[in-house]
Amino acid sequence: MAVALVLGAGVCPVFGGLGDSSDTGDPIGFAQGGDAPPTPATGGDGGRQPVAAGASEVLMPTGPAAAFTVAATVPEDGSKIAVTTLKGKKSGFTGRVWVWAPPQYREPRYAKSGFPVMIALPGGAGYPVNYWMGTDLKLEASIAAWSKEGRSLPFILAMPVLNPRPDAGGLYWDASDIPGQPKMGTWLTEDVPDLVRANFRTLKSRDGWAIMGSSTGGFAGLKSVLQKPHQFKAALVSGPDLVPDSRLWAGHEQQERENDPTVLAPELIRAKGPDVYIAFQVGTVGSDARTRPKVEDFVRTYTRGPIRTRLSVIQGGGHNARTYVPNMVDAGLIQWISAHMRGPVPAP
Repeated sequence: MAVALVLGAGVCPVFGGLGDSSDTGDPIGFAQGGDAPPTPATGGDGGRQPVAAGASEVLMPTGPAAAFTVAATVPEDGSKIAVTTLKGKKSGFTGRVWVWAPPQYREPRYAKSGFPVMIALPGGAGYPVNYWMGTDLKLEASIAAWSKEGRSLPFILAMPVLNPRPDAGGLYWDASDIPGQPKMGTWLTEDVPDLVRANFRTLKSRDGWAIMGSSTGGFAGLKSVLQKPHQFKAALVSGPDLVPDSRLWAGHEQQERENDPTVLAPELIRAKGPDVYIAFQVGTVGSDARTRPKVEDFVRTYTRGPIRTRLSVIQGGGHNARTYVPNMVDAGLIQWISAHMRGPVPAP
């Protein structure tokens, strides 16, 4: 497994750059007028709400509403990053999830619109926090700016913990359901999306679902989009690991293969779809220099049929989140992902 991601100078690995304000810890909700699930028809017009353009693709919040509190404030626009503790109904695992909605989400013209979702996964232990929730890395601020500029869709971000407990001697769970272990694969790819659907206006199809991640989180994103292409259409992976190698797989070789991108990719090619879009980025310095040829080989080998890829090699870039975020737009990666997904449609 690749070394833990270097966050960048000045970033605390736990709570770096939270953009704290006086409302940190206060309850927060994301519902707007009309967000409540519709009630059954009782006659007349059935209580139907006005239909906005693209409404057939919109999934209104399914409920129940989660108990979110403010975790941070994005200084560039005042938007809030919230956190809740999720008890996964499908996995049985309980962990924290941070969420952020782009500024467009609260605009009246989008009040009936569904938004695309990006699950953002960290490198390293990814516990007790997901470092993408810190404002120093500017992921939220960047997506807000890029979406206003027309260079990215206005993604809702969901940022769950990656592993069930702290790193202890390089112990990790490969974002998978390893026999006898917490079902982290199910939690990340089913329970977390269910949380988002329960609380936000989303899109019904996989055209509204993507994953991004760095290092171990990059492996999780790559593996998940290949393993569950009917749920996720795209992934943006940075300095990723390419094969599962947790020591917890010992004695479970068949299950390990079922979570191996080098096995999943040819299986998807043989199945002839559905199409997936995977954007890779990797630097040329430090551990990324060792990862680069493996990523290039993966791209050469599996970019065919339903697997569409785009690769950016960052000259002078390392295994560093501060490098990866600006390169998402500088290399056209977030634009490419966005072009193959579906965004919110404003009311006429």
